[in-house]
Amino acid sequence: MMSEALTSLALGRRPEGRTLVTASWVVGHKDGSHRLLRNGEVVFENGEILFVGHRFPGEVARRIDFGNALISPGLIDLDALSDLDTTILGIDNHPGWAKGRVWPRSYVEAGPYEMYSQEELAFQKRFAFGQLLLNGITTAAPIASLFYREWGETVAEFDAAADAAGELGLRVYLSPAYRAGGMVLEEPGRMVPVFDEERGFKGLSDAIAYIGRQNGRHGDLVRGMLAPDRVETSTLALLQRTDAAARDLDCKFRLHMAQGAMEVDTVRALHGSTAPVWLAKAGLLSDRLIAPHATNATEEDLVLYAANGVSIVHCPLVSARGGSTLNSFSSCRKRGINIAMGTDTTPADMLMNLLVGLITCRINDRASDQVRSVDLYDAATLGGARALGRSDIGHLSPGARADIAVFDLDDTVMAPSIDPITTLVTGGSGKVTRAVFVDGRVSMLSRKVAGIDMDKARVQAQAQYDRLIAKYPERSWANPPVSEIFPPSYPIEVDANG
Repeated sequence: MMSEALTSLALGRRPEGRTLVTASWVVGHKDGSHRLLRNGEVVFENGEILFVGHRFPGEVARRIDFGNALISPGLIDLDALSDLDTTILGIDNHPGWAKGRVWPRSYVEAGPYEMYSQEELAFQKRFAFGQLLLNGITTAAPIASLFYREWGETVAEFDAAADAAGELGLRVYLSPAYRAGGMVLEEPGRMVPVFDEERGFKGLSDAIAYIGRQNGRHGDLVRGMLAPDRVETSTLALLQRTDAAARDLDCKFRLHMAQGAMEVDTVRALHGSTAPVWLAKAGLLSDRLIAPHATNATEEDLVLYAANGVSIVHCPLVSARGGSTLNSFSSCRKRGINIAMGTDTTPADMLMNLLVGLITCRINDRASDQVRSVDLYDAATLGGARALGRSDIGHLSPGARADIAVFDLDDTVMAPSIDPITTLVTGGSGKVTRAVFVDGRVSMLSRKVAGIDMDKARVQAQAQYDRLIAKYPERSWANPPVSEIFPPSYPIEVDANG
């Protein structure tokens, strides 16, 4: 049973007047770090937090008691899944070059094309944003695959994405991803980079114009971030222009690097070093740079990250599924490297990522005492805010934006409960997210998301995804049927008389 005060909250709207929320636990903030408040209170109005503590002395328009729950700063996802994830197709289907993960030469010569319509691209952003909110994520920097694209992302889909963020109530950092090249499969197992630098420059120009037009929209929920796709698909000139544009726009830029053997081998063949060393020599490592995933970073790479203020985005679930890990979370922290978190894959469950991150760090360290649950939680809140250069999100304190996630602690799978953060990280999942406020607005309540019917949207998403999979033979080596590209786990039997 929901209280009368809770049912009075309207999805998609800020409640009028001061709102006080309370629960058995509140994550407060003091002297630069989080604090746990037993039976604490948070008061906010007009998108801003006014009070965090006990026994608020002022008048409030409503008081909402979430009971046995944790009131937390909203989670920050800097590699946020924003499409219908194709990486899951490769979980049990190998090798990647034979499964449509790299364009074969025949597909390139036939002319790559968009495998989704603009309407479908707009829908998948909206659906993905809804999934993020369902998992307690209040700030996101979207990431999507370019494997099924004609080249880069389009301005039209990101105009739609900005509007979707405003309508659903999600804080986002946006601009279309661009690239100067791509990997082409010349024969089984042999991939080579092919470049079209002018196309990369055009994509950067479009992204700069997009940020100039969209930055600050929807009550400042939308801000810009430049997003060159990957380091191995970028030229030095493109990255130099990106860095200069980021300085001019006063924004961050995100670049995936040190994340896989193919990238490491390709960059070494092209430039004679690892990607971080190559960028360092060009003066392109700085605190403007946000760099997923660092799973293949060398000791030298990590020293350069630490010396230049580069933030890592740790996405442990997608990395571990592919057989790699950050080596290690604790050692990067000891070096002074700022670590933020990302989801990158389905499910867009940040809590699942925190648990996988905890486990993989302890496996790499061969010890259990080098990292704690709270360290991963800090990365998903304070680390993300630090990477973005924001002091007003990632924590709950007076003057901060009212970005709040409420996680139930009375789910039977989490019994018995101990420390609330440890309980949430080791036993929780995004499914225990009960409410989400972004800038004081009710973006998700009782598993309902403002601006979208997620149950209906899921049906549409599956149909759209099935149509995409049906096109995979066109962009797979030798054009095998879907049944060979993605065989079922077990033989499928059907009712012959059905």
